[in-house]
Amino acid sequence: MEPSWGTSYRLVASEKWKAKSAAMGRAVTAALVDYARPKSGMRVLDLASGTGEPAISIAMLVGAKGHVTALDLSADLLEIAKGRASERGLENFSTQQADAQMLPFEENSFDLATCRFGIMFFRDPVGALQELHRVLVDGARACLLAWGSFDQPYWQSTMGVVHRHVGGPLLQPGRADPFRFAQPGSLLGVLRAAGFREVEEKTISVAWSWPGTPEEVWEQARAVSVPFKPMLDRVPDAMWARIHEDVLAAIRNYVQGANIEFGASVVLASGIK
Repeated sequence: MEPSWGTSYRLVASEKWKAKSAAMGRAVTAALVDYARPKSGMRVLDLASGTGEPAISIAMLVGAKGHVTALDLSADLLEIAKGRASERGLENFSTQQADAQMLPFEENSFDLATCRFGIMFFRDPVGALQELHRVLVDGARACLLAWGSFDQPYWQSTMGVVHRHVGGPLLQPGRADPFRFAQPGSLLGVLRAAGFREVEEKTISVAWSWPGTPEEVWEQARAVSVPFKPMLDRVPDAMWARIHEDVLAAIRNYVQGANIEFGASVVLASGIK
């Protein structure tokens, strides 16, 4: 996984904005959990789990006879996940610091795997999914969730506004790309290449709602914008006042009461070992 995204992005997001970021991502988490269909007694591996979702939500469903392992590169993020699970009294939840491309588990260790907004940032997604294939039991599913197109309200009203002002590349070529699997069929390709069968993929629309002000959501967007940092660094100081004005005007188009209702387009994909 790209270390700059896998650690600094989510660590920043988990601190100042942890409650509101969690609220914004709740519908996405629910969509992945519904798609994965965890059952009582399952052993589940959640890759790139960060501060613990969807691992915690799944642990609440698999029951005392099941178990969920939350895996991430960042020990700091996993400590937050461990604390959140403890607050909920979950005894069927554990964490593992490791690289998704070198899983420290025996073959046939898990009945289900999930990955929420992580597959896009693996250095070698096929290699990571081959590792995942190895540790799953026969018949187990791997369920992935990735960002859809950049052309959607949250991104267009924030980073899209900046890009329209400064031009040049939106993202640095060859580096972390949140939209790597937005093209229909691209996640299917890596699942097939990793050896999964009965692969499927769909793009869905879910709620993506910020419970606060336009100023807050714009500050949060910049705080978690590691893949966009080269573009942001190109902005001349004299241009920032106009950009702030235009971004806030764009965000206000989605204000509904006390919330900002962007909506989100995400890709769900799965395969069976």
